[in-house]
Amino acid sequence: MDSMDRYMATAADTVVAKARNICTAFPNVKVETRVEKGDPREVICGAAEKAGADMLVMGSHGYGFLQRTLLGSVSNHCVQHCKCPVVVVKRPGAGDGKAQPQS
Repeated sequence: MDSMDRYMATAADTVVAKARNICTAFPNVKVETRVEKGDPREVICGAAEKAGADMLVMGSHGYGFLQRTLLGSVSNHCVQHCKCPVVVVKRPGAGDGKAQPQS
């Protein structure tokens, strides 16, 4: 495993640990976490379908028109292509065209 793969694996483990910690506040909600490689648009839609998800909830960076046009929008793709309902949650202050800082 090269240094980039190790870095990505560590970053993924950190994100999954944070997500699991948040999910403990909702013991009656079935939550599944996984890390996969590939185009996030296709991986997320495929994982939701494979899991038989009743709903997909995902975040949004709140990019403005130009950034969204250049970078694409994973959440928009999922809204259009996933077979289950998709809820997109924006960060407070999102929608003003400025990306919010990541925590």
